Amino acid sequence: MKIDLSQLITENRNPDSEYIDTLSTSEILTVINNEDKKVALAVEQTLPAIAQAVDAVVKSFQSGGRLIYCGAGTSGRLGILDASECPPTFGSDPWLVVGLIAGGHPAILQAVENAEDNSGLGGSDLQAINFNQHDLLIGIAASGRTPYVLGAMQYALSVGAKVVSLSCNPDSPMCALGQINITPIVGPEVVTGSSRMKAGTAQKMVLNMITTAAMIRCGKVFTNLMVDVAASNAKLRERQKNIVMSAAQCSEAQAVQALMQADNHCKTAILMILSGHDAKTARQKLSEHKGFIRQALADR
Repeated sequence: MKIDLSQLITENRNPDSEYIDTLSTSEILTVINNEDKKVALAVEQTLPAIAQAVDAVVKSFQSGGRLIYCGAGTSGRLGILDASECPPTFGSDPWLVVGLIAGGHPAILQAVENAEDNSGLGGSDLQAINFNQHDLLIGIAASGRTPYVLGAMQYALSVGAKVVSLSCNPDSPMCALGQINITPIVGPEVVTGSSRMKAGTAQKMVLNMITTAAMIRCGKVFTNLMVDVAASNAKLRERQKNIVMSAAQCSEAQAVQALMQADNHCKTAILMILSGHDAKTARQKLSEHKGFIRQALADR
């Protein structure tokens, strides 16, 4: 089947980098940097759609569903990256945000030939993780036409799930399927067609925004502190202590003692110090208020 890439903005030639092969290293980097400056402005134009996606993700979480990313190549890897960083940052369960990539795990490190062209694989990969109507799918592809992603989106719609499209070309096949469409138009790449660059940067920004905002909406951030951080290594144990000290305005000794009594649960330790509750009562209050520290503090 003939593929016409000429209509895709991300495949156009960029006049501002047409002679980049004649430039010095410093000049090359200046061209790249000038193009990268356009990405945040393109993402800004899509904030209303991103907000809709965040609200839909929160609704999915509240109904016991998951956020599933689906992509190929760079887009798939970006989804996996964002998903894998949620548990250590927000203490979320590993199953809550999941990234799927065309070709499976081997494709994380190197290209798997023709995997992205298999539309049936998108649906079967969702079936393999028991995707259902409570879950939310975000299809990711700079082109907006990747068969693997389109197949996944079609399957998600068939089971009654919410479907979001994240692409960098307007009026794409993915936009036709998406119930919410996030389309940052970043323009032609510095190296023609290399959508791992501006398009990839835009996609990473959007994915980070979606999960961060959704986790904030779910009570996993207090002020601007990641109070559900899991202490899985020495650096994060130190971070936990500093978070408790900052949130509760207490001494290091108080933070260490509270964390020990709270079984290293950051939120519980903070609430203990701020409210005067013991660990058992603090846990109960947090449970009653779905993990929101501010609400638990107001209930004395």
